Amino acid sequence: MRKILIANRGEIAVRVVRACRDAGLASVAVYADPDVAAPHARMADEAYALGGTTPADTYLDIGKLLKAAADAGADAVHPGYGFLSESAEFAQAVVDEGLVWIGPPPSAIELLGDKVRARHVARDQGAPLAPGTAGPVSGADEAVAFGREHGLPVAIKAAFGGGGRGLKVARSLEEIPERFESAVREAEAAFGRGECFVERYLDRPRHVETQCLADRHGDVVVVSTRDCTLQRRHQKLVEEAPAPFLTEDQRRTLYESSKKILRAAGYVGAGTCEFLIAADGTVSFLEVNTRLQVEHPVTEEVTGIDLVREMFRIADGEPLGYGDPDPRGHAIEFRINAEDPGRTFLPSTGTLTTWRPPSGPGVRLDGGYTEGQEVPGQFDSLLAKLVITGATRGIALQRARRALEEFEVEGVPTVLPFHRAVVRERAFTHEPFDVHTAWIESDLAPSVPPHPDAAADTVPADRRTVTVEVDGKRVEVVLHSSTESAQAPPQHSRPRRAKAKAKAAENDGAALVCPLQSTIVKVLAEEGDTVAAGDVIVVVEAMKMEQPLVAHKPGTISALDARPGRPVTTGTQICLIR
Repeated sequence: MRKILIANRGEIAVRVVRACRDAGLASVAVYADPDVAAPHARMADEAYALGGTTPADTYLDIGKLLKAAADAGADAVHPGYGFLSESAEFAQAVVDEGLVWIGPPPSAIELLGDKVRARHVARDQGAPLAPGTAGPVSGADEAVAFGREHGLPVAIKAAFGGGGRGLKVARSLEEIPERFESAVREAEAAFGRGECFVERYLDRPRHVETQCLADRHGDVVVVSTRDCTLQRRHQKLVEEAPAPFLTEDQRRTLYESSKKILRAAGYVGAGTCEFLIAADGTVSFLEVNTRLQVEHPVTEEVTGIDLVREMFRIADGEPLGYGDPDPRGHAIEFRINAEDPGRTFLPSTGTLTTWRPPSGPGVRLDGGYTEGQEVPGQFDSLLAKLVITGATRGIALQRARRALEEFEVEGVPTVLPFHRAVVRERAFTHEPFDVHTAWIESDLAPSVPPHPDAAADTVPADRRTVTVEVDGKRVEVVLHSSTESAQAPPQHSRPRRAKAKAKAAENDGAALVCPLQSTIVKVLAEEGDTVAAGDVIVVVEAMKMEQPLVAHKPGTISALDARPGRPVTTGTQICLIR
């Protein structure tokens, strides 16, 4: 391999660019219109426009990605995570173009990326499993029938995705139809396929996983275990390696099951086998993620193994040449998401007016944004990952407290206040490990006040460096002072008329106001309906996640201004309830 096209954006694209540079390989970035000035586009050796603003017409468009690879003369493709990273169709298309696919074979992605078939493989290999449907269900009725037979709660899960998107939990039979529809919509938006299966949901489990590498010569290595229990909306928020507080029997089950599953699938490359550990200690196989994980840095920090460069080596046909490494020390990763933990982790957009990450012993930051950059609403909320390493878990937690306090971010609400609170929470920091996958959303997690600037709506000022496209290729032009007058005058924060109107109605308590920049995907109420407090009025989507907007009080709906597909900004009035 000489030149690698990175079919992704954000911090993972930056991570792969750096690995290319370390390995002496050329890197090619691609970018959607909102990412024209993003770090990954600036740092790569070349960057090509995909021409669009949404995932569907940019990072999910196979034709555009392959054209960029051809235009750049790339001979390999790294998919990162999310988007098309677990698409057998994309992997096969890359191979058919004569390019090197830096990932597992399409056959392994198809087998294990289909969570239902992965469960069959796991069952055949003797891995522990919770009850689930034999395949994707035909609709909500079949999901209800499963709930009646196997009991509640049930998890409705996208068959061809991961990362918490397309995953909904129903705790009553009446909830299943609405949750099923929502899971299908999220899965279609994030992965292009909406098939879902159903399994029994284990209450209060831990989420643990194994980071694995497999070469073309039949060797499979478990690089480390990880714990990813701290989640919100079934998406990981804090991860650590090695997974703490496991028994030797549990660890042995994780290692042995992972190796058997990957060998049976003919797996090659980096992959992660995920499991749940119930409150009684029972281990249950969950899924295989046929890609690099967001949380891979914690494994790198405790083993000294660069997982991205290992993916390069494996793709080049090299043998691994080592066995399961013994972890040294402990590492904890904190995802720095543009979300407000004081408002149920609502995604947030805006401009990063201040971005001052911490440094010092044991501190690593993998970031995808810089100060002055706008955070768009079309893509994932992840801004960066703060990874803290220490000789012991206790030392890592001490360093984490210091580093999280040093981290300064302004302009966009982030999850930093939650992280600062959780590293002082005994349920997380001490044994017994009393957190579970729904702990953040329960009343057990530390409460955090809403961000004071949650409704801020700013427009970034113009830069002296101007980015232009020449034949679809990204080029930066630096304007000298004599020509700077040709730029548009700087634009500063300004209120929106919609917000002013909404505020007037809000003052009498009648307005239901959208709390985030988003797109309406479903309208469940009609003009003149009588609703109770808590009834869902509309469902909006932001940063690839759905969020219901509910009635804040009982009453009758009027002035309803909502339709599927309508974009709304923070503070937009949806309706009045009187």
